[in-house]
Amino acid sequence: MDLASPSPLAQDGTLTVLGLESSCDETAAAVLRRSATGEIEVLSDLILGQTEAHAPFGGVVPEIAARAHAEAMSGLAGQALQEAGLSLAEIDGIAATSGPGLIGGVMAALMTAKGMALGSGKPLIAVNHLEGHALSPRLSENLDFPYLLLLVSGGHTQLICVEDFGIYRRLGSTLDDAAGEAFDKTAKVMGLGFPGGPALERCAANGNAKRFDLPNPLRGRPGCDFSFAGLKTAARQIWDGFENPGDQDRADLAASVQTAIARTLATRSRRAMREFAASLPQTTAPLPFVVAGGVAANQTVRKMLETAAREEGFRLIAPPMRWCTDNAAMIALAGLEHLLRGETDGLDAPARARWPLDAVSARLDPVIGSGRKGPKA
Repeated sequence: MDLASPSPLAQDGTLTVLGLESSCDETAAAVLRRSATGEIEVLSDLILGQTEAHAPFGGVVPEIAARAHAEAMSGLAGQALQEAGLSLAEIDGIAATSGPGLIGGVMAALMTAKGMALGSGKPLIAVNHLEGHALSPRLSENLDFPYLLLLVSGGHTQLICVEDFGIYRRLGSTLDDAAGEAFDKTAKVMGLGFPGGPALERCAANGNAKRFDLPNPLRGRPGCDFSFAGLKTAARQIWDGFENPGDQDRADLAASVQTAIARTLATRSRRAMREFAASLPQTTAPLPFVVAGGVAANQTVRKMLETAAREEGFRLIAPPMRWCTDNAAMIALAGLEHLLRGETDGLDAPARARWPLDAVSARLDPVIGSGRKGPKA
């Protein structure tokens, strides 16, 4: 990201940014305004899902997602401006997800933003999708730095100390699958439909979570890292062991998997809370523990995290459900913050399949490993 000239603050001290998001299977556009005193106003916030397109396959098909993004992105951006009552000329900057994500999808938002920036002369801000999630609670709450973040979604499970804007320190990450992937893949094996996470939660509502003894990942291992691959495999083995599973078998297994995932998230988060609290010994008020990402919408997960936070002297903060999952409002918010500091990007800004939020930790201590395109996590 280039350190450009000071941000184009309007005469009254406001900044207005168009944000675009297309990293997975949500095409999204939003317009945010920041007042001279720092208040954030969401002027428009649009999201197009792709559930019907991917449902026959039981998961997101990257090629289908990329095509749908490319067809919808430009029109949705125009609609977001229209609903905000603004023209492109009245926008101060254009922010777009530049990674990480499905590369074909990422390119849709980024290329649309580049075209709009080139045609209008407005600055481009290439945003890390994970930074959007990290800042998302600030869309609805006046949240001061620092705070502890659990980012838990279909593609990411990380514990991050958000020390300040642009300063992120990884405390833990998944060694294999993300929690959301464990939800989705288990739902697919059980034939629960797509999207898998919500379908599994609905099925689990009538289940006995104590029926099946599932593994406790990384039990006895120190630190704040996660692992869900073994739990996912154990669930599949149980399912394959049924000769003719009935509705109660399905509900009991769904409830057991959901509880095991939630327990793991809460246990490792407790360790991160203690580490975070130890770094702020003078603070007496309940410390902020933020959970963001699609899995944060799961009520069992949320209840266990609430209990863990309360018992560790923290206060659980979660964005409204609309901003837990992928959205453009969080991308526009990150763009606003960068623009305020005069940080913009050239038209050569790359689309990235991988883009760690804590680049130093990812380079020096990669959790999963490193490939041709850089650190995987």
